[in-house]
Amino acid sequence: MERFNSQIKITLIHLNHHSNMTYFSNFPITVYDFSEFGEESQSYLVSDIITNVRVKTELLQNIVYYNEYDVKDGETFEIISEKFYGTPYLHWVLMLVNERYDYLTDLPMTLPALEAFIDDKYGTANINNIHHYETSTGLWVNSDYVNPAGVADAIPITNYEYEVYINETKRRIKVVAPEVMGEVFRKFREILK
Repeated sequence: MERFNSQIKITLIHLNHHSNMTYFSNFPITVYDFSEFGEESQSYLVSDIITNVRVKTELLQNIVYYNEYDVKDGETFEIISEKFYGTPYLHWVLMLVNERYDYLTDLPMTLPALEAFIDDKYGTANINNIHHYETSTGLWVNSDYVNPAGVADAIPITNYEYEVYINETKRRIKVVAPEVMGEVFRKFREILK
């Protein structure tokens, strides 16, 4: 901690500097006052996370070499990063590329976790109630829908089936090909300047 004057204390917050390409390690630093109005103002030097919006948009426009990967139960972005890049600290690349920002909800749940989630959300008695109807092509419709050929085409989807489907949509992710990671880092640093 460094005192600039008797009223303001400045503290540098270190954000995971285990690698020179951790997500925030190259972001600009700004002074932010976290204190409430009081006798002494408490300010910190922090990474300017507002930069994230511009970085995400510009960086994603230029990445074209991906591999697809199906996330296995229990895997995190750090585990997948370790598998593909040899370090868990590049998890942020996977999260940006896939536009996934929440560790708790942006990866598929294990079956026991999913079933507990469904039970909590709908209640045990309602798990097999109808959530909605859809056609054989996946279009959501009313229960009495008849397709243009005159065939009744409304398939009931239960709460359980719906939540399993939503969970499975989170399984496939894009992984930036390791051979283009140097270009990703270069572009990332360029955007931040």
